[in-house]
Amino acid sequence: AFRSNPDAWQPIYDSANPESEALPAPWCDELDDFQKLIALRTVRPDKLTRAVQIYVDKSMGRRYIEPPPFDLEQCYNDSTCFTPLVFILSPGSDPMDSLLKFCAAKDISMETLSLGQGQGPKAEALIAQGVVDGSWVVLQNCHLAVSWMTTLDRICEEFVTNASPPHENFRLWLTSYPSPHFPVAVLQNGVKMTNEPPKGLRANMISSFQNDPISDEDFFEGCARPAEWKKLLVGLAFFHAYVQERRNFGPLGWNIPYGFNDPDLKISLRQLRMFLDEAGEDQPLAVPLKTLVYLIGECNYGG
Repeated sequence: AFRSNPDAWQPIYDSANPESEALPAPWCDELDDFQKLIALRTVRPDKLTRAVQIYVDKSMGRRYIEPPPFDLEQCYNDSTCFTPLVFILSPGSDPMDSLLKFCAAKDISMETLSLGQGQGPKAEALIAQGVVDGSWVVLQNCHLAVSWMTTLDRICEEFVTNASPPHENFRLWLTSYPSPHFPVAVLQNGVKMTNEPPKGLRANMISSFQNDPISDEDFFEGCARPAEWKKLLVGLAFFHAYVQERRNFGPLGWNIPYGFNDPDLKISLRQLRMFLDEAGEDQPLAVPLKTLVYLIGECNYGG
């Protein structure tokens, strides 16, 4: 088909969105949707990923191409005092804000410790105390404490083998980047969670509105200038999503590649809220807007 009639396929080859183009006759009628993917892969392999997403959306539903929102409550419900909860970190993700807020909602005491050289005995003491009084223990950056991982494996095994079980409210939370040194048994027996950065403008904006601080009703509804606040908040969320999607183009357009992530958005949102609250209802927005453009555009995102 390609050799005998290349002109018919030329528009698809030249199109910016070939996954949306109709195939030339008679292939548009004779091939099913999956076979059309094979044809597109031959002509424009660079657009195959998007075409597969459209195919899955059409065949199975949109929920199969969009990652579900991060649900800490559900992960907690799946755990017990015997099973550690493991956050598998990815660049740009930090679960601590969500975990601190969740702990406050549960009204449970929580101790946190960032692992590193010499922190092993402190971690063991925190776990021993938590097992008795039912508090939560968070050990951050387990990938940095390679030599202590065998001890962690033994401690988690003792939760089950010891004669006296841990307090029913006790939970051990672990955060770690993927590491070959992390105990396999802990991974197999624990509740594993990851919160990868969303892909696409729509998913990015939904994630921003579902996560702290925008998800906090007091933060979202409590600004002194609600009309201006909500308009500027949507604009800032869109700007953050746009900047994150620019990473698909690598360093093109940037001096150096930089992984813009949630902390950049959070500090910008808090600055926006603070300046609008201080501006007052009768003061014109010209002064705080100039300040915000400099702080957010030049400092937070401009570096």
